[in-house]
Amino acid sequence: MIGTSGSTGSPKIVELSAAALRHSAAATLDRIGAGPGDRWLCCVPTSHIAGVQVLVRSLVAGTAPIIHPRFDARAAAAADADHVSVVPTQLRRLLDAGADLSRYRSILLGGAAAPPDLLDEARARGGRVFTTYGMSETCGGCAYDGIPLDGVRADVDAAGRVRLAGPVLFTGYRLRPAATAAVRDGDWYLTQDLGAVEDGRLRIRGRIDDVINTGGEKVVAGEVAAALSRHPKIRDVVVVGRADPDWGERVSAVVVPASAAEPPALRELRAFVRATMPAHAAPHELDLVEAIPLLPSGKPDRTLLRQG
Repeated sequence: MIGTSGSTGSPKIVELSAAALRHSAAATLDRIGAGPGDRWLCCVPTSHIAGVQVLVRSLVAGTAPIIHPRFDARAAAAADADHVSVVPTQLRRLLDAGADLSRYRSILLGGAAAPPDLLDEARARGGRVFTTYGMSETCGGCAYDGIPLDGVRADVDAAGRVRLAGPVLFTGYRLRPAATAAVRDGDWYLTQDLGAVEDGRLRIRGRIDDVINTGGEKVVAGEVAAALSRHPKIRDVVVVGRADPDWGERVSAVVVPASAAEPPALRELRAFVRATMPAHAAPHELDLVEAIPLLPSGKPDRTLLRQG
């Protein structure tokens, strides 16, 4: 039993079978080419599925995990581990600490969307990075770099909602049969994400409950954040909808500047977004922060961010 992150609502208790956990772990080891005896560094909380799966992968590989209860970039860089699972903020700290990423045979990156510049820098520094997509209900990452793990199927329905099926799915929400039935359609688990399947790869657009209704227009917050993340003055960004008396919701960008001495201005970010997206998707509000507030799982605290 594992708790969901509660990033957009009250947490639920997810029941996962041993068979589902083993399949996920074995499929991951196969996908990344992990060998027998390879060791894993666990520096994400074991109260969340990402940390649990590091432990399960170690068990399947027949090795003892290296456990760091608190993340320290220098300690992680010095650990005698072959593989590591991190969230984007941790990867950024490893880079800032000058870590030699080539020492890891793989770096699994999940928990939140990774800015393109972060991926580019990590790979340029020798990191063999796999972006992962999944949730507690799928035993963690079930698609790596957009390609589902062995046995996993990914699809989108007519409304663009991501559906997943396969042996990694959860058994149900503990003592909540109605909540379980609401997200199951036969063999399929209905996620809270919007996506598209392009050339066999799953691309996540954003969460259903993060769609912003501004002046009657629908804006997918994740797509705006993805566009803004390519701006050279932005180090990290999250886009949320905040209550607005005139528009219903306003598109708000919470930005960590690449340089505190030269932060981006709202007008240039609006122009940047409008170059590739409709005008209503451009942010109407800009908050400059030193760091994005995170939940223990490493995901942005969107409830807090919506409050402004």
